[in-house]
Amino acid sequence: MITVSTIAELRAARQCLPDPVGLVPTMGFLHEGHLSLVRAARDECAGVVVSIFVNPTQFGPKEDLSIYPHDLPRDLRLLEAEGVDLVWIPTVEVMYPPGYQTWVDVMDVTKPLEGAMRPGHFRGVATVVAKLFNAVQPQKAYFGQKDAQQAVVIQRMVQDMNFPLEVVVCPIRRDADGLALSSRNVYLNPAERQAATVLSRSLLAVQTAYQSGERNASALRKIIAAMIEAEPLAHLQYVSCAAPDTLQEIEGVITGRALLSMAVYVGATRLIDNLVLGE
Repeated sequence: MITVSTIAELRAARQCLPDPVGLVPTMGFLHEGHLSLVRAARDECAGVVVSIFVNPTQFGPKEDLSIYPHDLPRDLRLLEAEGVDLVWIPTVEVMYPPGYQTWVDVMDVTKPLEGAMRPGHFRGVATVVAKLFNAVQPQKAYFGQKDAQQAVVIQRMVQDMNFPLEVVVCPIRRDADGLALSSRNVYLNPAERQAATVLSRSLLAVQTAYQSGERNASALRKIIAAMIEAEPLAHLQYVSCAAPDTLQEIEGVITGRALLSMAVYVGATRLIDNLVLGE
């Protein structure tokens, strides 16, 4: 496994990889969710590249950039065990050199949900992912369904900007108790960790209601809201039932696929989770 930091080193190493190349962008502190993306890339591609970069431009001024968890030696051990060919670990100066002033703005699909709660977040995401795509030149790129809106934004950007690659969205990976895997789970104390399972439990309740014939979007949102509000350590920031491709809220009866998503504070930790109905 080759590890590089500069763009020149990356491009030289990339030329030696057999195509197709799969890219797995990460911010490090890897868990089984990340590794499932790496395995999908390993199964489908001849060469696998993983990037590790905590992107400062997608964090708001009151968010957790300064304390975002990291353990690079552990990450590299895990990636080598998975057969990764190339790991790119750029610095902030490499990605955003002095005088940097070019940004990627994806419009409508960034406005609701996470975009409404975290202004500027998706400008940072789209810009850094575009830079990763340009530098690595992969044929496939792998993202997790847990960040559902991010996946939609990146798919829209790839289509609009004519990037010659396929975006592969892989299923959410969960712990045995149902909590979606996230690097931020490490912030939870034991009581909060148990309370956080209310996210997946509320989605399971929605899925049960849907399978029993409930198709009213408002009723499904209310199931989630009621369960979150009943958990003393949890505070619901938003709950959505939206079209999974446009992220426009569904009012009335669901007639096709629907994305149920939420953001919840458990203690001081902000968690997200989602479920696609109708698949």
